[in-house]
Amino acid sequence: MEWLENNKIPVGDWAADFFDWLRDNFSGVVDLLAEGAESLIDGLLWLLQTPHPFLVIAVFVALTWALQRNWKICLFVALGFLFIINQDYWEETTESLTLVVSSCIVCMAIGVPVGIAAAHRPRLYQVMQPVLDLMQTLPTFVYLIPAIVFFGIGMVPGLIATVIFVVPAPIRLTYLGVSSTPTPLLEASEAFGGTPTQTLTKVELPYALPQIMAGLNQTIMLSLSMVVVAALVGADGLGVPVVRALNQVNTSLGFESGFVIVVVAIILDRMLRIGGRK
Repeated sequence: MEWLENNKIPVGDWAADFFDWLRDNFSGVVDLLAEGAESLIDGLLWLLQTPHPFLVIAVFVALTWALQRNWKICLFVALGFLFIINQDYWEETTESLTLVVSSCIVCMAIGVPVGIAAAHRPRLYQVMQPVLDLMQTLPTFVYLIPAIVFFGIGMVPGLIATVIFVVPAPIRLTYLGVSSTPTPLLEASEAFGGTPTQTLTKVELPYALPQIMAGLNQTIMLSLSMVVVAALVGADGLGVPVVRALNQVNTSLGFESGFVIVVVAIILDRMLRIGGRK
């Protein structure tokens, strides 16, 4: 027992050396990522904060109608946003929505192609599985340390930490949807002379669409769960009043801001819920 304790495997030192190596050798790539992420965040913030709040709400209601065709859900979305304005959390909500939407854009842009590639290459998915498990089970606070080292404080490190934590969800669900395409459908496509690209776009992706949409839904929910964590590295949004309430032991502020986060989560869930169209 003592021998085992005295010969500790330096896992932490190896990780520190690896991140130091990345910082020393890929500073240009890191700067490029930071600039791209900051541009995306600034653009989304401008879209959500420049127009009048009622105009933004109208756009969300119209999008809900286009997706769900259900006036009750549209009414709920409108009332939910009006409640947020009533509680004076509109600016924080737009900042959190910016983090959520930007993480969704990045995660789906990475997750769907990687999931498709993994579905067509089972060995690739076997190699990826432990990496995906690590990304989802490693405490999210651990991601914040290298994020601060590489990107400083603000919205960008919050976005990077969110993407690392969330991206396994769309990868796994896209893989599940594409890989579960029935063999008779694939054989029929091949029999009619379909190319691999045509089989993917006309058979596999339409069949996997519910799973891909479920991956989008999970991406949104997981991104919202990172709102408070991202606030610890200086990211603006609804996580800031939650952290402030915790520091001040302010029950009123904590429940007020926490309830607004719940309302935002329910709004986004109802907007994108699969099977919600009547």
